[in-house]
Amino acid sequence: MSGGLIPILIAALVLGLIVIVVISLAGRSGGGKKHSKSRDSALRDANKKLAQNPRDNEALLVVGDIYYKEENWDLAYRTYETLSEMTSIYPTMDEFLINLRCGIAAIKQNMHNEAFRPLNIALAINPADFEANYNLGSLEFQRKNYEKAIQHFQKARMRDPEHAPTLRGLGHSLFKIKKYKEALAFIRKAIDLAPEDKESLYTLAECYYEANQTEQAVKIFTHLRADPVMGPNSCLFSGSININARQYNRAIEDFEIGLKHENIKPEILIELKYRLANAYLRQNEISSAISLLREVNMINPSYKDVNTLISRYQELNANHNLQIYLISPQSDFIALCRKIVMGYFPRAKCKITNITVQKNEWADILTEVDTPKWSDIVLFRFNRNQGSVGELLVRDFHSHIKDVKAGKGICITPGSFSEEAKRYTEARLIDLIPKERLLAILNTLDARASRERTDTARK
Repeated sequence: MSGGLIPILIAALVLGLIVIVVISLAGRSGGGKKHSKSRDSALRDANKKLAQNPRDNEALLVVGDIYYKEENWDLAYRTYETLSEMTSIYPTMDEFLINLRCGIAAIKQNMHNEAFRPLNIALAINPADFEANYNLGSLEFQRKNYEKAIQHFQKARMRDPEHAPTLRGLGHSLFKIKKYKEALAFIRKAIDLAPEDKESLYTLAECYYEANQTEQAVKIFTHLRADPVMGPNSCLFSGSININARQYNRAIEDFEIGLKHENIKPEILIELKYRLANAYLRQNEISSAISLLREVNMINPSYKDVNTLISRYQELNANHNLQIYLISPQSDFIALCRKIVMGYFPRAKCKITNITVQKNEWADILTEVDTPKWSDIVLFRFNRNQGSVGELLVRDFHSHIKDVKAGKGICITPGSFSEEAKRYTEARLIDLIPKERLLAILNTLDARASRERTDTARK
């Protein structure tokens, strides 16, 4: 073959391909027009018949089929609703298909109550039908009839095991009746088939949480924190889990991210603020906590224990020493108690000989005290509980005084003493120091520290 023929053959092949494509497109275009013409003609003929007889079953079947396939759900529903009423008159009509389409068209228009009757008729005719079971399962789920929904979704799954909405509905229904481990498998598979389903991902995290698999739950909630829809709820859930795990910094981060979202539901917004305030309190960031608690109080003055928290922590925020006494780590608390002991008796020489700590409830400090008028061993007890100190605790303190052979006891509390406790100490060498006197002592510490700084500066 000569070199001159090759370009000619290539050009001929290209031209042939172009002709084939043009013919194909023309055929498709012509087919579409033919189809459109056929559809218009069938609809026109059917409408003529219906103008003469509105209950012409053959004409109704034609228009119903056209409307249904074109997703003209309003007209499709009305047509199939009429046909459904006529099935007893015309037994040759496909009663199953008519009622199935009637129910589906109703669902497409959110006419859920109207969808039940035709779908149940269709299901009675064909109990294993996928569409009838799936749609009835969805309707029962919306009605919160989760057991019935599960039955329908299970039947639908038998016909199509890979249908993501069916698996989703089955998983969510099982979650609603607290069968979390069973729900996990179906929701996971539904997410594999439809990864964009963020609501199912959130429910999957809830399932993990309820199944005590909190690590997996937190991973998912953390992943969803930035989602505009599921984000606020995910932040609330993740933060709450982290608070329970004493991961307060992580919890604060969760709640703060949650509050950055827009259009947060009011009940979620107030709970995010409330829990963030509590996380701040756990970190002794009292000023930040009070600011948030006041915001919550403005939204809902009677929300949970907000008023109590504000009242309690406002005082702490204004009194640094009281803050240390009540909520600071044990080492800071003991250091403060030592300062109180060393300055409790004016012009006295004090020597601390022993410190005993009972968890985070109280500290006993044994001290040798030498004053110009007397010398003795004194046992101090510093309670941290803000409630009322009763007789039992005072009796225990008195026993400890005798055990260490102290001549005197001083019991200090940020709360109050019961009448029984007061009566018990009347004939014993025990001084009871309630909150009012403790506050006065704490204030003198600041004054004394200020004087010492001034004296040091002068020297």
